[in-house]
Amino acid sequence: PRLRRVVDRWRPDALVSTFHQAAQATGRLRAAHGGDCPPSTVVVTDFAVHRQWLHPDNSLYLCVTDAAAARVTAATGRPAKVCGPVVPAAFTAGGRPAPGRQPSRWGTELARIGPGRPVVLVSAGAWGVGRGLTATARLLADAGHLPVLLCGNDERLRADAARLPGVLPLGWIDDLPDLMAASSALVDNAAGQTAVQALAAGVPVVGYRPIPGHGVEGVREMAEAGISEYAAGDAALLSALDRLARPGPGRERRIAAGRAVFVGDAARLVAC
Repeated sequence: PRLRRVVDRWRPDALVSTFHQAAQATGRLRAAHGGDCPPSTVVVTDFAVHRQWLHPDNSLYLCVTDAAAARVTAATGRPAKVCGPVVPAAFTAGGRPAPGRQPSRWGTELARIGPGRPVVLVSAGAWGVGRGLTATARLLADAGHLPVLLCGNDERLRADAARLPGVLPLGWIDDLPDLMAASSALVDNAAGQTAVQALAAGVPVVGYRPIPGHGVEGVREMAEAGISEYAAGDAALLSALDRLARPGPGRERRIAAGRAVFVGDAARLVAC
């Protein structure tokens, strides 16, 4: 009812959902009010299309891959188009400094903290969620990397990681595009927004110790799509980073595959 009042007040030309529970609300609204309701587009931000995204009364689904779009249409009977991930332009505008250009703040800081060590981001999402995050950071530091643990809002995780030698733990930051531009790889456990932001920034992604539920499915879907790698254990993680965090053809192929997933303009598809 509250959503209906908002629609009546604003009279929008379209409804757009980017969260699965919002997709349920818009679908139910259209089911109840039919032709007296604007078309509803659901932007499915996950690689794993779990059922909470799906309501047959939404008008259109925008998906990150062909496989995701096919699953949506099979489950709902509604049209689904592929636009790739939706990320802020700051991530695609980044990149490593050109020769002769001054490095970014993060480039300078990370070179000071870990000179000569490949910078590997370890993502824990906004909540600092994950299994064995400090153990992963310690593993990477022992292997010669500079692990930067993104702790989100979890101050306890940040405090625990701060006691580990060779590890840089960070809380919530608002200049992640610059940090990614100074990084060599991302270790990710959810196939969420941080992972696709890394793809846009040209940072190879390795899925490792995914969180239960959509994280497990999403990490594997990303890897099966050929745009990331999935490491099933410590040895596989270090092997993947040996290939992807340092210059070489394997790294370049993975970066190109990641950037190729951005195939459309979501806003234009909504407007059409």
